[in-house]
Amino acid sequence: MGRGILRIYLGAAPGVGKTYSMLSEAHRRVERGTDCVVAFVEHHDRPRTEVMLHGLELLPRRELEYRGSTFTEMDVDAVLERAPAVALVDELAHTNVPGSRNAKRWQDVEELLRAGIDVISTVNIQHLESLGDVVESITGVRQRETVPDEVVRRADQIELVDMSPQALRRRMAHGNIYRPDKMDAALSNYFRPGNLTALRELALLWVADRVDEYLQQYRGEHNIRTTWQARERIVVGLTGGPEGRTLIRRASRMAAKGSGSEILAVYIARSDGLTSASPKELAVQRTLVEDLGGTFHHVIGDDIPAALLEFARGVNATQIVLGSSRRKTWQYIYGPGVGATVARESGPDLDVHIVTHEEVAKGRGLPMARGARLGRARIIWGWLVGVVGPVLLAVVLRSMEDAPGLANDVLLFLFLTVAAALLGGLRPALASAAVGSMLLNYWFTPPTHTLTVQDPENLVAIVIFFAVAVAVSSVVDLAARRTHQAARLRAESEILSFLAGSVLRGETALDALLDRVRETFAMESVALLERSSDVEPWTCAGSVGPAPVTRPDDADVDMPVGDNMALALSGRVLPAEDRRVLGAFAAQAAVVLDRQRLVGEAEQARRLAEGNRIRTALLAAVSHDLRTPLAAIKAAVSSLRSDDVAWSDEDEAELLEGIEDGADRLDHLVGNLLDMSRLQTGTVTPLIREIDLDEVVPVALGGVPEGSVDLDIPETLPMVAVDPGLLERVVANIVENAVKYNPGQEPVAVAASALGGRVELRVVDRGRGVPDEAKERIFEPFQRYGDAPRGAGVGLGLAVSRGFAEAMGGTLDAEDTPGGGLTMVLTLTAAPGGIRAEAELPARATS
Repeated sequence: MGRGILRIYLGAAPGVGKTYSMLSEAHRRVERGTDCVVAFVEHHDRPRTEVMLHGLELLPRRELEYRGSTFTEMDVDAVLERAPAVALVDELAHTNVPGSRNAKRWQDVEELLRAGIDVISTVNIQHLESLGDVVESITGVRQRETVPDEVVRRADQIELVDMSPQALRRRMAHGNIYRPDKMDAALSNYFRPGNLTALRELALLWVADRVDEYLQQYRGEHNIRTTWQARERIVVGLTGGPEGRTLIRRASRMAAKGSGSEILAVYIARSDGLTSASPKELAVQRTLVEDLGGTFHHVIGDDIPAALLEFARGVNATQIVLGSSRRKTWQYIYGPGVGATVARESGPDLDVHIVTHEEVAKGRGLPMARGARLGRARIIWGWLVGVVGPVLLAVVLRSMEDAPGLANDVLLFLFLTVAAALLGGLRPALASAAVGSMLLNYWFTPPTHTLTVQDPENLVAIVIFFAVAVAVSSVVDLAARRTHQAARLRAESEILSFLAGSVLRGETALDALLDRVRETFAMESVALLERSSDVEPWTCAGSVGPAPVTRPDDADVDMPVGDNMALALSGRVLPAEDRRVLGAFAAQAAVVLDRQRLVGEAEQARRLAEGNRIRTALLAAVSHDLRTPLAAIKAAVSSLRSDDVAWSDEDEAELLEGIEDGADRLDHLVGNLLDMSRLQTGTVTPLIREIDLDEVVPVALGGVPEGSVDLDIPETLPMVAVDPGLLERVVANIVENAVKYNPGQEPVAVAASALGGRVELRVVDRGRGVPDEAKERIFEPFQRYGDAPRGAGVGLGLAVSRGFAEAMGGTLDAEDTPGGGLTMVLTLTAAPGGIRAEAELPARATS
């Protein structure tokens, strides 16, 4: 008999629907005629789960006595005797009651599998043994019931039962998971949105790893040796041309097809001056890459194919995306191009994709980096055509029986001279004219094999040839220089246009501008230096790149900006013609620095205006909210001092009580005003010490009516590092606020729990709640949400509470209470070495 098949429903947390999904699968199998029984399923009094048990055969459970109580466990012998085709066994990580056949339920399942019975079971991600420490650090709860990872990994089928944290909390609030008396505690502790999100991510990642294992197993069974790279890293080679956007979008579509794929866009600039790309276009492409979730990289390298391959291998890339060449057909005489070279030298570990686009074969059309400087390959070709070409042409013409004549010979030599000028410039063309005239004189003008010219007409022809060759070479070279100069001016105009646009857009990122300078001029580092006077030392206002200089004298290039500011560049010396553009960059850097400082001053002015607003609100509060209890006190005192009325003892007690109530209100209001003043001036100095929450919180509840608060502070909580006085004020304010807005049907819940190195105190009310857009506004001074009566205070309680919480290194935030209401979450720092909470999930939380 073969081993049975194990199918596991894996969930991120209790209540996601694992048992329900398992029972649904059982009904489907029964409908198909499969012999399926329920060996052990716990419905936890959940009506919908209990209904799913109807129509399925339930095997009897085994009863065990332990410590005077009766427990039920799965009867393994009964299941083996029944020998169904499929058995449903819930809660795979469950620990059996002592005296059972096996210590753990997963061991019971192993027996059933060995007997050839298929098993369908459930387990939560937090019960996997290897994740115990991770789950404890997230939730603060140590799982005592665990199952070895290998048991779950050996399962033939694993299905993830997924649910969003918000949906799970709604299910909890509706009472579909725990009883109402345990609902608030669960929502405030284990079932926090952050906890559920982290557990969900753990489950997804674990299942993804399991999918990789299945893939490896399949490849091994089918003897597949080639590489299947499930996660791709795609490098996009950019030239700065308009086709770059097409390449980036194409790479993004490629990356979207694989899980975890990355996009790395790289632009490689030569190290000999201004980049050959449009700064504006590169900026657009950089933004596009970042919007699509990729990264942009700028690399310096003279050999572009080699630099691209080196970058790709350095980042462990799997694919390279390049655009089809924009060269025209005749331009391929200069070489095969970047795409062909990269594809040839990439090797078997890199896939190279050549993507077509609208700019194919339309010519490069990009501004050149330097004025009339030609590449080394072109200069070499120019000299070969200008010097070797005439010699080869002379040999060919001499070998011909029917010579074309001196006039045609002159034209052929003139063609080579023009070609040398186009390729290598003026010097190869002049050399070609000299060599060509000598060869014409020596081989083709009588008397041959001598430098003597017998016929004056031939002498005139040779002289005219030389003059025309020199003139044509000069014109061609001048045109090439003018073309390169125009291209350079175009590059400069684009850079200046970029700078002007940044001024109009009000961009204030100094580091981004300095990085642009470094990229444009191919420098190692750039720094903006300033000093207050000629005798003061230089200070760095901003820098990019490694090891920026601290003085203009130490830089390779420095550009003064006024009397006491300079832009210092390190890496190489720039030619004089580049300093005009550098000067524009320097001026813009000074403007950006000034703008940043103006923004800082504006922020300071805003804070001063906010202070004025608070003072104005304070005056309004004093004029109304403080005068109200004062008026009540004065009226009561005047009444008591009046000789016209004989007050009874009851009347006097009532008037004295009114005086006391007014004094208490005044004390509370003045205390909040003084606390807000201390927070505004930064004079709050907390005296941090270690203390237990149950020593402070009950004292803080003295001002609320008896029975209005349900307090739950476990004794196992770690101590917190706080200022007890400030903490008492914080708790008192937020609890009084919660009681004030609680409708009264249920008491306000105050519960505490531990989360790793933090302790959270949650104050839960069932009032009207606060919309999301107002959750931060309620913490501002003099803010009272909704229709709070004027006598309810000046709106400082929550502002003071948050200020005190932050002064102690904690936080105070507002969340929605599932089912309606507002939950205030006070997070405090646990004391070092404090005892970790040993809280556990409720007994019914294992499903």
